Amino acid sequence: MLEIRPFHETDWNAVWPLLRATFAAGETYAFPSDISEAGARRAWLETPAATFVATDGGRVVGTYFIKPNQAGPGDHVCNCGYIVDPAAQGKGVAARMCEHSQAWAVAHGFRAMQFNCVVSTNERAVRLWQRLGFEIVGRLPGAFRHRQKGFVDALVMFKTLVPYHPPP
Repeated sequence: MLEIRPFHETDWNAVWPLLRATFAAGETYAFPSDISEAGARRAWLETPAATFVATDGGRVVGTYFIKPNQAGPGDHVCNCGYIVDPAAQGKGVAARMCEHSQAWAVAHGFRAMQFNCVVSTNERAVRLWQRLGFEIVGRLPGAFRHRQKGFVDALVMFKTLVPYHPPP
């Protein structure tokens, strides 16, 4: 049974291999492919507002972070990054983590969620985010250097989490 809970220090030994393999693949994240363990730890655990793990039968099968997308007047919009163990892909882990992150975001005062660099060739993720209510609000031509496909577009995706009423 899938459980999503806050990251515990003892989870690092399961999370680091997921991060290392995902970043090394150079297909979905704008982190250096040779990121150090300390650099990955800083990015995934120390900079975010919170980090979570998804476990199935006690085994870590996914992880995500959540943080403000911008500082100051933009800090009511959050940003997240999600990674699922390849052995658990296609089982709804990413969807559950995204739903969890949205609920956590609202409970902690965030009003919207923005993904800044969804790699256009990551079609599975693009479809999932759209199914969960995110809209493509921008396309950045050639903004991601895919390890296999070269320069590909990056998408900016956005979802309002609480009603927005623009001033008159």
